[in-house]
Amino acid sequence: MNIPADLKYTPSHEWVRVEADGTLTVGITHHAQDLLGDMVFIENPATGRVLNKGEECAVVESVKAASDVYAPVAGEVVAANAEVEASPDAVNRDAYAAWMFKLKPANPADVNDLLDAAAYQKLVESEAH
Repeated sequence: MNIPADLKYTPSHEWVRVEADGTLTVGITHHAQDLLGDMVFIENPATGRVLNKGEECAVVESVKAASDVYAPVAGEVVAANAEVEASPDAVNRDAYAAWMFKLKPANPADVNDLLDAAAYQKLVESEAH
């Protein structure tokens, strides 16, 4: 299973990359897209929207199911990836390249509360049983 060590993760299967400017890039994990199957629709949050941690903020739909995407931390959406909305299958090709939105965290230290790769791996393995 592909779980990059340089990212942070949420129990609801979002990945988070801390960028040099302090913003957070967010997408869904390889595991999530694998469970969902072929992506057919993605709706990102609007730029400028202020999110609370854990708030439903985006939707991904596959041929199998629709699923909510949750804010990994509180903050303001500073960018949304229109390319992934136009080509949802990009998430199936490379879930870690096909980011969904970027967030300016209200408290940058909140990222430290997210799961690291090893903890996320354990979570995924525990769900499989």
